[in-house]
Amino acid sequence: MKNKPAKKIKGKQKRILILYTGGTIGMMHDHRTHALKPLDFSSITDLIPELNHLNCKIDFHSSRKPIDSSNVQPALWVELAELIEKKNRMYDGFVILHGTDTMAYTASALSYLLGNLSKPVILTGSQLPLGVIRTDAKRNLITTVEIAASKIIVPEVCIYFNNQLFRGNRSEKFTSSKFDAFQSPNYPVLAEAGTEIRFNKEVIRNPGKVKLQTGKKNFDTNVALIRIYPGLSKEAVTSVLSTKRLRAVILETYGSGNAPTDSWFVQTLDRAIKNDVIILNVSQCSGGIVEQGKYETSLQLKKIGVISGRDITREAALTKLMFLLGQGMKKREMEKLLNEDLRGEMSAG
Repeated sequence: MKNKPAKKIKGKQKRILILYTGGTIGMMHDHRTHALKPLDFSSITDLIPELNHLNCKIDFHSSRKPIDSSNVQPALWVELAELIEKKNRMYDGFVILHGTDTMAYTASALSYLLGNLSKPVILTGSQLPLGVIRTDAKRNLITTVEIAASKIIVPEVCIYFNNQLFRGNRSEKFTSSKFDAFQSPNYPVLAEAGTEIRFNKEVIRNPGKVKLQTGKKNFDTNVALIRIYPGLSKEAVTSVLSTKRLRAVILETYGSGNAPTDSWFVQTLDRAIKNDVIILNVSQCSGGIVEQGKYETSLQLKKIGVISGRDITREAALTKLMFLLGQGMKKREMEKLLNEDLRGEMSAG
């Protein structure tokens, strides 16, 4: 990785580090060849001169080999967390430029790794690259830096997109064709940018509420997803639960946590739980909450020891399982923490 300093401005300044990992926002449209090419961040203030007018000092740190967000792996999450911790005393805020497809996964993972945050870490990206007519890249980057350097500190891992600042582990990408690509159905926006930036101070997380300090920077990927659908076969479920070294499963259920009541289904899950596989119930619906036992179709899940994910997102659930498994804790302790809100990822039970 290589640091690229931006131009200095006068006056009292905050220091912001922009980390580029890859994605559309880091690409530039070449008008001569009509192809996309990687952006030269040493000249970004020439392309976006508005950055010079923000009251902050901006440095850039770019990956040696930017990656498409579809290729993001847990190793990148650890790399980013270690870099932020290393640079923590030097900067007042961090902006991560990231592809949109896995942005919510990265934001959720970083929220668990950076549990003692006292300054903003904001991910942003774009649907269109710089240089393209109607690009959202320029606006997203400028406003994200402005929020990171604001006097009102948001000590969270966030996602900023299309005028809204979301809690990272409450966010999900829900469209690939509109500028408002992200949403947070179960939690209010932290800030909204119009003619001015309005912060929703009441919902911004207090860093003193951290319940579990980060231990090992490690993610155990022996986790699987089972999505319930009409016609789901015993063979399909058994195949997933028979995966070698499997330690945990996210069960994506209907509505408020409902699933088939067929005896083979319940017995197969019960057998897996007794073999020390953790099963976390997460709704397929973007909004709402899992309430095991509200209906007969979820009562059996509760009885056999399936854990309710309440209103957690799939992205936050998956990274939370990987993170807790990576800490090397015992199953009982892990089950307890899955029921707790660690980083604002779920509402209290």
